[in-house]
Amino acid sequence: MSTYLEERLKWFDHNYRIGNALITDTQFDRLENNLLRIDPNCDYFKNKKGLPLPSLEKNSIDEFLEGLLPDTRILIEPKIDGIAIALQYRDGILEKSISRKGLDVTSKISEIHDVPKQLPILGIIQIRGELFASNRPPNFSQRIASGFVRAAAGCPEGISFCGFQIINGKLNQYETLQYLKKLGFNTPDFKSCNYTSHVQVFKKQWLNKKLFTNYPTDGIVVKINSRKLQLIREKSSYSYPHWQMAIKY
Repeated sequence: MSTYLEERLKWFDHNYRIGNALITDTQFDRLENNLLRIDPNCDYFKNKKGLPLPSLEKNSIDEFLEGLLPDTRILIEPKIDGIAIALQYRDGILEKSISRKGLDVTSKISEIHDVPKQLPILGIIQIRGELFASNRPPNFSQRIASGFVRAAAGCPEGISFCGFQIINGKLNQYETLQYLKKLGFNTPDFKSCNYTSHVQVFKKQWLNKKLFTNYPTDGIVVKINSRKLQLIREKSSYSYPHWQMAIKY
């Protein structure tokens, strides 16, 4: 199964690069995530410069919540305005850091104080997070973070990394944040609710600047906590396939 999926991904990726996209970005991300779960050590990922960093969906919150039971546990996190970064550790050593555009920023990320240089674990762990400038307005935070990774040299003062997802993990979202914190990562504040109707309440609090004010945010991110439900959505071809969604202004 993994060999077939790997060959299909290579075929789709090749056609995309020559200007002949055969599937949508969302469909490609879903296939790539499936392969990552089945065989994270396959040649596809070993030879691929980038790491899976799909953009967050920004569709209707009603569509996102459709099909969920009313008491489904939801986590609300800040949508930090910076640049998305994926880290890969192999046997506890930071092996590479890649931006969404595929830029290798390992040497720059290694300078950030809240990115651990070593982790007390074996195997491969891939962590998604956001590089941002603390105590700055959202737009400035993104510009400063982008400028830092592009610069040949520069002091990382005021630049932080916030980890919020283990790309190849099996834990639910709450457990993921606790585990990342245990490993030494800065993790985001979050709110938890067991009623989907509460999502709009948190959105209103954020709009009124009463939520996540210690981050440069341009929205909030709504996430299904259960890893089982996350995987069901990712594998679904017929229902809404996303388990997390950004809500902006």
